[in-house]
Amino acid sequence: MTHTPFGYKIVNAEAVIDESIAEKIRQLYREYLSCGSMSAAARKVGINKTHSVIGRILRNVNYLGNDYYPQIVDEELFNKVQELRKNNAKSQNRIRDFKEPESVILKNYKLGKVEEKYTDPYKQAEYAYSIIEEENDE
Repeated sequence: MTHTPFGYKIVNAEAVIDESIAEKIRQLYREYLSCGSMSAAARKVGINKTHSVIGRILRNVNYLGNDYYPQIVDEELFNKVQELRKNNAKSQNRIRDFKEPESVILKNYKLGKVEEKYTDPYKQAEYAYSIIEEENDE
């Protein structure tokens, strides 16, 4: 079971907006766009949560509204915040584009019978690795 997102409360088995908190969430989104800092935006609007919780609030799609949760944040504001978060992550080098290696060289190896020579597993592994041989495809 998941918890109720910040800004909602459950009344008679239905999610309803907790308007005092919802307004802080809207302000958080706008302030984040203005200053670009999650922590600074949260402090300014009076949301005392950890950095990771603020990040989850800013990316929570439930705030757009769905079959269960009413809408708190409009789609345009939400999308602008997602774009800023993505740009901040890239500029702060927290996201790296994965590049495929230009070429891959596959080699074949062979391993003969590995005898039980050592009781120490590290020495046994060292021995086993030492008898691995590269096969020549000549």
